[in-house]
Amino acid sequence: MANRPLTMNKIRQILRGHFEGRGTKQLSQITGVARNTVKSYLRRFKETTLTHQEVELLSDEALSELILGPPSPQQQSKRQEILSALLPKISKELRRKGMTQQLLWEDYIAKYPQGYRPSQFKAYLSEYLNRRSLTMHFEHKAGDKVFIDYAGKPLYITDPETGEHIPVQVFVGVLGCSQYTYLEATLTQKKEDFTESCRRMLEYYGGVPRAIVPDNLKSAVQKGSRFSPILNETFESFAEHYGTAILPTRPRQPREKSLVEGAVKLVYQRIYIHIQNKVFFSLEGLNEALKPLLASYNERALRGEESRREQFDQLERESLQALPALPYQLMQVKISTVMKNTHICLAEDKHYYSVPHQFIGKKVKVLYNDDRVEIFYRYHRIAQHKRDRRKHKYTTSADHLAASQRYVSSWSYDYFVCEGNKISSEVGDYMAALMETKPHAEQGYKSCAGILHLAKKAGTSRLIQACRRAAEYGIYTYPIIQDILSKNLEALSPAEEQPEDNALTPHHHNIRGKEYYS
Repeated sequence: MANRPLTMNKIRQILRGHFEGRGTKQLSQITGVARNTVKSYLRRFKETTLTHQEVELLSDEALSELILGPPSPQQQSKRQEILSALLPKISKELRRKGMTQQLLWEDYIAKYPQGYRPSQFKAYLSEYLNRRSLTMHFEHKAGDKVFIDYAGKPLYITDPETGEHIPVQVFVGVLGCSQYTYLEATLTQKKEDFTESCRRMLEYYGGVPRAIVPDNLKSAVQKGSRFSPILNETFESFAEHYGTAILPTRPRQPREKSLVEGAVKLVYQRIYIHIQNKVFFSLEGLNEALKPLLASYNERALRGEESRREQFDQLERESLQALPALPYQLMQVKISTVMKNTHICLAEDKHYYSVPHQFIGKKVKVLYNDDRVEIFYRYHRIAQHKRDRRKHKYTTSADHLAASQRYVSSWSYDYFVCEGNKISSEVGDYMAALMETKPHAEQGYKSCAGILHLAKKAGTSRLIQACRRAAEYGIYTYPIIQDILSKNLEALSPAEEQPEDNALTPHHHNIRGKEYYS
């Protein structure tokens, strides 16, 4: 008769006694296992080079495979092969409302009369369902992931005026390797509160893990998917600022963030219990009370080993990426259309920001905070400016303008005076006086540009004389310069230009003259 296999409790008892320094003879007496069998098991264990702590973490199945070897494969019978092929469809049918294992067996046996009886059918089905629900053990690398979630049970603050109890949310984050935990209370789970909680969590850790693992809350994920979730743009911008990745769990798969799920349960037991009967009149007061409780929680030893804080200091602190020089600032989002002058308007400030001229008429996404304004087209950033809150002003980058716009954008009071002085100080003075006669200097820019253009048509010497003559008249406009040049009046002296009666009557065939009336 073959030897009966030992239970895993016996094997664990042998290994535990071995770590305590007991000999094989003593272990044989304590466990009732033959001494040669004890020696055989210990020899196989030593070949694995595992420590006591690592053995304690192994499941019975994994330990059995290490000590006893993998189970030998079993040959399936014909009817077992048939049932195995049917099990995926049968398990799917079982999810239907009102369906039972008995009804499924009746349908099965009607098609396969030589099949299994009810008890064996149900045993195979249960085994298949259990295999599908097996969980995977993840080895979390230092600095790799932080798992985040909100506790299901809220805490409360009290309105000091009305006495109303206001529920607040509790944000929880857990580093995968050390299980070092962060928590805080916030008023809501909205993206503003959620993003700020993530920022404070990273500052608490003093570094950034390579990935953040949230569930599918709207503040993190715009549209959930098993294969390609669409992230909330604000949270995506947050991740980009900190140089980390966002790895949302699949919908309805809480096991993928079991660490934080377990941490939430421990938070109920070891933190909530100490403050549930206390009254807090502000969110700040509640968070101040949570800080020492969180510190005590992280200092608590894990099953006789190091505490979360000690594991964090030893394993994970140095593995985190460095925090950026500046903390993330929440970006507001709006959609805008690029105007024909190559600018978009930030309505909140009534200020205008330039965009490359190729995007005129396109709808763009504008992200802005207290410091900067970023403009995106189809997820590509096409412009970035320092935020300016001056109303009805323009922030313009010369690179964004077309060639014709760049010329116009350079116009200013100093520009025209300087260009006029290049011809002559008289031309520069004339254009300065022209702009000063206007309520706003900008109203004279086109006239000054026209005067400079006349220099190309009439020549600089004639323009200088025309400006001198117009200044003598005390008239500062573009039309007077044009009129003087078209009639060649710049070369005449005032006496030659005007008749004795000082009449400035121009020559025209429609004008009869004074002789007509005599």
